[in-house]
Amino acid sequence: MLRDTGALREGHFEDPRGLHSNEYLQIPVALRHYQDQRMLSVGLARKLREHSDIRAMIANLSVVTPMTGGLPVAYGVCEALRAKQVYWAERDNDDEALHFRQFVDPQPGEPVVLVDDILRTGKKLSELKSLLESRGANVVGLAVIVYQPTPQCIDFGKLPLYYLAKLDARYAVDSSHCEWCKAGVPLTKVWI
Repeated sequence: MLRDTGALREGHFEDPRGLHSNEYLQIPVALRHYQDQRMLSVGLARKLREHSDIRAMIANLSVVTPMTGGLPVAYGVCEALRAKQVYWAERDNDDEALHFRQFVDPQPGEPVVLVDDILRTGKKLSELKSLLESRGANVVGLAVIVYQPTPQCIDFGKLPLYYLAKLDARYAVDSSHCEWCKAGVPLTKVWI
């Protein structure tokens, strides 16, 4: 489905951090169609529901996402689980830390699951986890449509990670180490 919608592309790509890879995935392209978004969200909700501890807390469980790519997934997962609510963290400028909107703060002890469309480096999700824990929330899991770890991917330790697909793209840290550059494969610069 990711290939059919054009969300997953093969070739030679460079991301804003300078990493070169043989695949580029843009989940929002797959989420353009309601039936695809619904299928992916329900599938992810089923992965969460399989975990007995999470299943036991669904009535009190909040789904939290960083802006903006994870919002459709978070709402779909919340609906499929029949969880309590969805909320998100955002930043006003790229150089600022994530924050919650005024009057939208987690309650101490509130069980939350982090949801996003994709996990590559984990930087935003790690920042969101720290923000939630600093406010007293209990982060019980991390769920993403696709797990596509880069060489810089953050380790979330014992936090359960749920995903529908894992993509093992090959990476080169820069053009001097890139097999596709050396082979003359045309480069496409992408933004994440």
